[in-house]
Amino acid sequence: MSTPEKIKLTSLSSKGGCGCKIGPADLAQVLRKLPPQAANPNLLVGLDTSDDAGVYRLTDDLALVQTLDFFTPIVDDPYDFGQVAAANAISDIYAMGGRPLTALNIVAFPIHTLEKSVLTEILRGAGDKMAEAGVTLVGGHSIDDKEPKFGLAVTGTVHPDRIRTNAGAKAGDVLILTKPIGVGILTTSIKKDLLSEEEIARVTSVMATLNKTAAETMEPYDVNACTDVTGFGLLGHAVEMAKGSGMGIVIRSTDVPLLPRVRELAEGGSVPGGTRNNHDHVQPDVSFPDDMDQIGRWILCDAVTSGGLLIAAPGDQAGELLERLQAAGVEASSIGSVTSENPGHITVI
Repeated sequence: MSTPEKIKLTSLSSKGGCGCKIGPADLAQVLRKLPPQAANPNLLVGLDTSDDAGVYRLTDDLALVQTLDFFTPIVDDPYDFGQVAAANAISDIYAMGGRPLTALNIVAFPIHTLEKSVLTEILRGAGDKMAEAGVTLVGGHSIDDKEPKFGLAVTGTVHPDRIRTNAGAKAGDVLILTKPIGVGILTTSIKKDLLSEEEIARVTSVMATLNKTAAETMEPYDVNACTDVTGFGLLGHAVEMAKGSGMGIVIRSTDVPLLPRVRELAEGGSVPGGTRNNHDHVQPDVSFPDDMDQIGRWILCDAVTSGGLLIAAPGDQAGELLERLQAAGVEASSIGSVTSENPGHITVI
């Protein structure tokens, strides 16, 4: 089913459909001014480690995993936008090792200036993606707004002993990334009409792909840390993992998978502001090779929407895990390792 009029959803966002998060430095300044939250022994994962979702223990065998994410359009097709937004929000549950169960829609929409059929398609796309994930929609909230925004609040469950946080990486772990990067550069290029229909379909497919298969495949393994690569980019989320774990991380830049034409488009000026901000933020915590140019550094910091999982797996299990991920159709690659040297620091080679 198609909408009655062809619209360019990304043009309706003042940020150009970036979908970028507030930068970690700016957010930290805000949070530092808030009073400390009262300690609760049942809060297993909270704000301390910049993790993907919160985890609250209900019983010795059951904990809730909760997350929320929404953003402005990054693709023009309303149905695709709904799919991507839903996959992005649900991903945080998978990154924590949880099973997503229910969701609430979050809708901001210019109901008097856009056809209602556009919103119908956004919600239909999200609904189909939730059905694919086995998630039940239980409600939501909507407001009239000048810019369309959409996302989900998602609740899942996890065994308290099987939580995957971003803070448990150990020396000797191998880093596996389950989707290619370059999404921010390509979605910025969509706004500039620089992509072919095939290229738009490719980046949309990457963003709309659930991390369900990757999460289910890694479940039997002794994964020490996991996060999903989203707005802060590959290096931004790797820094969070390194700092949270008290370990160093080595990234092999030539092994990091990229979407087609990422470098070409970046060289042509399609580097979003969020990507540049990510690069500035990680500067103190990342060592780049002397011969890596600015474009290469920006690409590793590219602001991703609905990216893959970054998995830290024990060295003796990583090879088999990688093979099983690839056999299951996941675009997984081994991109680096965890070391006890240079704790909290990323070394790009």
